[in-house]
Amino acid sequence: MVSFELKRDRILARWKKQKYEWIIEPRYWRNPILWSMLLLVVPLFITGYPNILTMITVANLYACITIPLALQMTGTGRLNFGPQLYLGLGGYTSALLNLHLGFSPFFTLVATILVCMLVSLLLSPITWIAKGLYFSLITLILPLAFLDLTFIYGSLFRGEVGLMGMSPVINLGRITWNYVSYYYLSVFMMLIFLFVAEKIAQSRFGVTMAAINENEDVALMMGVNVNKYKVFYYVFPSILTGIVGWFIVHTFRTFAGITYLPLDFMLKMLIIVMIGGRASVYGMIPGAYFVCFLEDSLRSLGTVNYFLFPLILIIVLVALPRGEGIYGLYHKRHPRDYFPVMRVRRE
Repeated sequence: MVSFELKRDRILARWKKQKYEWIIEPRYWRNPILWSMLLLVVPLFITGYPNILTMITVANLYACITIPLALQMTGTGRLNFGPQLYLGLGGYTSALLNLHLGFSPFFTLVATILVCMLVSLLLSPITWIAKGLYFSLITLILPLAFLDLTFIYGSLFRGEVGLMGMSPVINLGRITWNYVSYYYLSVFMMLIFLFVAEKIAQSRFGVTMAAINENEDVALMMGVNVNKYKVFYYVFPSILTGIVGWFIVHTFRTFAGITYLPLDFMLKMLIIVMIGGRASVYGMIPGAYFVCFLEDSLRSLGTVNYFLFPLILIIVLVALPRGEGIYGLYHKRHPRDYFPVMRVRRE
């Protein structure tokens, strides 16, 4: 027998020991729906500008990388300096299987998930062993070591130029339509990642995530299986990051480790996290759009870009609320449900 309860801001449905809820108060869903609708109508006005459409697609992909990164940082209580490792694993797995074995995008997606899950499971014990700076250094070294492998085995990975000519995930017959379809796919992937991250944060997993992030020892004394949850928060976001690598391969039809594995790409992702708001999955989207738009607009200035781009980012980081970022400006006026704040411990 299913019973329903009407609360002030939500409807509860109970069936046996299970509980389901639907939020009905507008302040919880109005703004997300409006912003989602805006993202869906954007291509209607910029179809004739493929460079702008590509830039926004890249911004969506940046958000798809940093949303799992924010979730991972909070759940493990560790600052990950190498999320692009799984971006590279996902990209090269799907590209090599497609080029050499003729796997379709669907089967390369399955292979990408399995490879990223296996590698992240093997590396997950570092979340138990290494703390603070040691964890950050280990995660920093791993993608750089993978980058070296792409040069050592250049005949396979084509380290200097990358792999090209992979099968597209969608081919509508016209370049413009393909650009639009890839934009919509990136938006849907970003919204799915955001939805999943929010649901995790509002579930029992979110409570354990907050407890582990605040103090592991206290969480352990309260009966939380810290190591088990750390494995989940390391493996699951790594799989999501690998899926982004798969998406890049089958949309842009090229993948080069020299683009996504170096230190500067990692710094860009961390800056997006800081500007958007540490551990705020909502803030990753405006953070990604800000960095991507700024980078693209300054590129036309030539070599001056290499000085202005980091200078503007430093000014923005100093000017924004400490630790809150762009989303913090909105959060102060529109408080939402509790989401744990990432604190990087020093031990």
